[in-house]
Amino acid sequence: MKIQCRAILFDLDGVLVDSTPAVARVWTIWANKHGFVPQDVVRQAHGRPSITTIRELLPYADHQAENRIVERGEIEDTEGVIPLPGALELLQALPPDRWAIATSCTRRLAEVRIRAAGLPVPAHMITSNDVQRGKPDPEPYCKAAQILGFTPANCIVVEDAPAGIRAGKAARARVLALRTTASDPELRESGATWIINDLAFLHLVSYTPTDPLCLLLNEQLAPPL
Repeated sequence: MKIQCRAILFDLDGVLVDSTPAVARVWTIWANKHGFVPQDVVRQAHGRPSITTIRELLPYADHQAENRIVERGEIEDTEGVIPLPGALELLQALPPDRWAIATSCTRRLAEVRIRAAGLPVPAHMITSNDVQRGKPDPEPYCKAAQILGFTPANCIVVEDAPAGIRAGKAARARVLALRTTASDPELRESGATWIINDLAFLHLVSYTPTDPLCLLLNEQLAPPL
């Protein structure tokens, strides 16, 4: 199946980079320290700014201080941080002005993980430092599209987490969901336009500086909505 768009907006963790073991280790330590169930905290934290989870779980704590602890742990723990299938090949094929990353990480953490995974550092990136409202609010993807010079409706968002899918849909973008984190029912319920295993199933067919990107989607589960 061929699809066209002006640009691609990627989430980072679970889309381009597999950081799941490191994320789980850091949040497990934090959860145990505060008496929470680690598995529940890890799931709640995925795909959203870490400070959002901290505020929900510790409403009366020093949120900035707790966030710095989590961020420091994630920056220091890069063991097992690797590129996900197809990520490097697709990023190398795309023109730099036609893709951006919109992540719930801080900029510092995002750069650490991108480099740890051996991926190209993007020319354009929106992080939690750049927005007032994180995913599932559409602001990250609206800003990512804006810095590329396009509307979200002309872009495809690539996501793995329900919060990110909802952010992409709220921005009025089409959303390609990957089965790297959530179940198919969760991806569908969140509003995914298409569902594939990973980026190894997405290939750039052609582009010119003035034309849309033409992409080949090798595996399709959910029809366009």
